[in-house]
Amino acid sequence: MALDGAFLRHIKKEIESTALGTKVDKVYQPNRDELFLFLRGRNGTYKLLLSARANSARIHFVEGTPENPKYPPMLCMLLRKRLSGARLVQIRQLGLERALLLDFDGTNELGDTVRLTLAVEIMGRYSNVIFVDGDGKIIDALKRVDAEMSSERLVLPGLTYHLPPPQEKLCLLDAEPEQILARIRSLPADMELQKALLRTLQGVSPVVCRELQFQIGGEQSVTIHDLSAEQQKACVAALTKLRKIILEISGQPVIVMGPEKPFDFSFLPIRQYGSAAKGNVKPTFSALLDSFYGDRDRIERMHVKSQDLLRILATASERLSRKINHQRAELQQCEKRDEMRTRGDLLNANLYRIPKGSASVSVENFYEPNQPPLNIQLDPSLSPSQNAQKYYKAYRKASTAQKMLTVQIAQAKEELAYLDSVQEELSRAELERDLNEIRAELTEQGYIRRKKGKHGKEQLMQPLHFQTSDGFTVLVGRNNRQNDQLTLKQAHKNDVWFHTQKIPGSHVILVTQGREPTEIALAEAAGLAAFHSRGKDSAQVPVDYTLVRYVSKPQGAKPGMVIYVRQKTLYVTPDAEFVKSRMERS
Repeated sequence: MALDGAFLRHIKKEIESTALGTKVDKVYQPNRDELFLFLRGRNGTYKLLLSARANSARIHFVEGTPENPKYPPMLCMLLRKRLSGARLVQIRQLGLERALLLDFDGTNELGDTVRLTLAVEIMGRYSNVIFVDGDGKIIDALKRVDAEMSSERLVLPGLTYHLPPPQEKLCLLDAEPEQILARIRSLPADMELQKALLRTLQGVSPVVCRELQFQIGGEQSVTIHDLSAEQQKACVAALTKLRKIILEISGQPVIVMGPEKPFDFSFLPIRQYGSAAKGNVKPTFSALLDSFYGDRDRIERMHVKSQDLLRILATASERLSRKINHQRAELQQCEKRDEMRTRGDLLNANLYRIPKGSASVSVENFYEPNQPPLNIQLDPSLSPSQNAQKYYKAYRKASTAQKMLTVQIAQAKEELAYLDSVQEELSRAELERDLNEIRAELTEQGYIRRKKGKHGKEQLMQPLHFQTSDGFTVLVGRNNRQNDQLTLKQAHKNDVWFHTQKIPGSHVILVTQGREPTEIALAEAAGLAAFHSRGKDSAQVPVDYTLVRYVSKPQGAKPGMVIYVRQKTLYVTPDAEFVKSRMERS
């Protein structure tokens, strides 16, 4: 992983220089893998994230405020009790191990000063945050590890805490470059240099090892056997330079940007990708990690918390799709209804020629005089007249079924479109309150069974607020219920309404306050509509807009479903950076 021991050493320095001496003010645990410490000092409050998430374990300061769960987990309540008011006095790192020990001085029930430690272990799927007392005993952990999970290292309350066993590698803080090169040359001769470096050096990630190989051999693959005398000197020089950066903690927070998104980061410039990527230096290491992992973690958090809603939507959508397919098959059968009426007419015209008890009869089809006689199947137990009435009855039944099926299929399609819109708003949910509003909406519509007991009406969240470049306010609905509230009740009839054309998305209102909207305001509001829709990752997204007075809701329509007239269309490409820059924080 890119967050190696050397990178963690830079994070350690950043936390020490900023938060050493601060006191724990608040503790949040938004999910089972993350803790947030609010540290208060003379210069303000800092939010420190401790994450044990398998694919993004880390520790750093964050800007955004996490959403506090309604019912905090047991570990969170324990930390609040024991750590609140405790002062951060020391941060320890053994060599370049991927673990930081945060030492706090707090007080116990008797008022005595006690040492408490949070051990943050950054080790992929084995990552953990462990709470340890002054005697080195484990109080609790984000992830408890019992004998069934591991026979080598148990993490349970009451046991003595030990750091994970060290690997047999050389640490750049202690070992000389020549010693490291000697260890490398003792490895199998056909081993690639970058793999040899990774096996030899402690606390250095694959991206750093590849960069060292790039500095030594350029774009060519280099094996230990192929190391020339010049390359060995270059290897010692590169290791000396790297050692100095780590010892002096003088690295730069560099994020590697690909064509679409960042895909790597380090504490030193990365040039191995050539023109396929570029390095972007961030102001701090915390800002780098916040930028690299922030959006991905938010999406993952919401995905985990929305699993029950996704399951409900998937089940309902699948049921509707099966229903529509079945009704379409029935409708196809109804297309033969005119044949039923024709047979009835032909039987009525030939009653005198049909012997009673006949199983079939061939008659001339006066509707198609140039065709051969038509063979009509009969029920021998019925008279010719009754057989004719049977065909008329089948015709009437098919006609009625066609009308009903056409209406039912249209209604099912509308319901499917509604579920699609809910799924879209679910993908854009950022807070647990967003999920709660979607859950309440699905409960109102009968997709979720309403729980017994009193249910106070929960107040809707406010829509998202934005400002255009020329000063117009733009409001964006977060979900279908809010879309209805925004368009049908909150917006003025002369405001401008936006929505992506035939694409699920939010209702967007350009607030005019009696002014004539500018082309800039219209284009930027359309861009916001495109961004808050399923078309956010597309180019040239069609966005319809019209005055609010021309938008109406059909009787009985689902939340967020409206019809509109007198619309115009703009084609825009969503811009995430523009959206972030124009958002007004509440």
